[in-house]
Amino acid sequence: MNNTREVDVVVIGAGQAGLAGAYHLRRTGFEPERDFVVLDHAPAPGGAWQFRWPSLTYGKVHGMHALPGMELTDADPARPSAEVIAEYFAAYERAFDLRVRRPVDVKAVREGKGGRLLVETSDGTWSTRALINATGTWDRPFWPRYPGQETFRGRQLHTAQYPGPEEFAGLRVVVVGGGASGTQHLMELAPYAAATTWVTRRPPVFREGPFTEDVGRAAVALVEERVRQGLPPRSVVSVTGLPLNDAVRQAIADGVLDRRPMFDRITPDGVAWDDGRHVDADVILWATGFRAAIDHLAPLKLRGPGGGIRLDGTRVVADPRIHLVGYGPSASTIGANRAGRAAVRDIRRLLAGEPVAV
Repeated sequence: MNNTREVDVVVIGAGQAGLAGAYHLRRTGFEPERDFVVLDHAPAPGGAWQFRWPSLTYGKVHGMHALPGMELTDADPARPSAEVIAEYFAAYERAFDLRVRRPVDVKAVREGKGGRLLVETSDGTWSTRALINATGTWDRPFWPRYPGQETFRGRQLHTAQYPGPEEFAGLRVVVVGGGASGTQHLMELAPYAAATTWVTRRPPVFREGPFTEDVGRAAVALVEERVRQGLPPRSVVSVTGLPLNDAVRQAIADGVLDRRPMFDRITPDGVAWDDGRHVDADVILWATGFRAAIDHLAPLKLRGPGGGIRLDGTRVVADPRIHLVGYGPSASTIGANRAGRAAVRDIRRLLAGEPVAV
């Protein structure tokens, strides 16, 4: 029996980018379940936020931008961001009747018949005319490989598994990574750990002054240029630098944010450099970022010779039926909102048979 269901648009992912796309579909006349469907593999609303560590309170979240059409108001800055944002996303889904289906795992997207795409999932197959892919990066933590890694007798974990600072009391911790997560981990861990060591591949760049709209636009433009060329996207923070606030200044003064160059190998009891230096460690915490979770798109062969997927705005150049939102330049909360709107505008033109600029 054929259990393939047909819709005009499938949205994969119900984080910020997916909900923004679903909102704009709804607002422009698409009906959920009849014209479009939102599939989310998480057990509950909240996107990747629901998995963040408890010590990441809402007050520590940098630049959380409200979803379109509904502000996040009166949030307690002392509450865990996982709770605040999960509740907000749940209220948003109810307010706009987005009818997100979960938990649904998308296994593959393939070419179908009659110019349609087949979305194979744990809940059957969907046939669609267009696809908004909003799967983010949380499910693809990046673990670098270094010689001796398998010999380490201590604990290795990634930011995605970080439980909060209390679990590291009395331990010697090496934090790897020069992004916002790495610095946040170090500042949290310092009062608990016996010792912390910070290593990064490149010297960190701290940004003085406010993060203005002009600064943000310039940073996004640099990331956008990479995806236009078909290169793997870099994070926005990689081009903006780290904000230099009072807490960061204090951590620098206290020696907590005292960066060392990347080690050359891992030993059973720590990390070592070729010049003879060695640091004993009980824990290596890899704050080394994430990669786009787009393996389910592999059957469509969208990656170019540069290793990335070439985009024009949010539209995949090789296949105008597919839009990647929350990817590359739109992998920020405000960028995800704009990307959702742009994707829906393009999809409406595509479904109406209007020419799509390449």
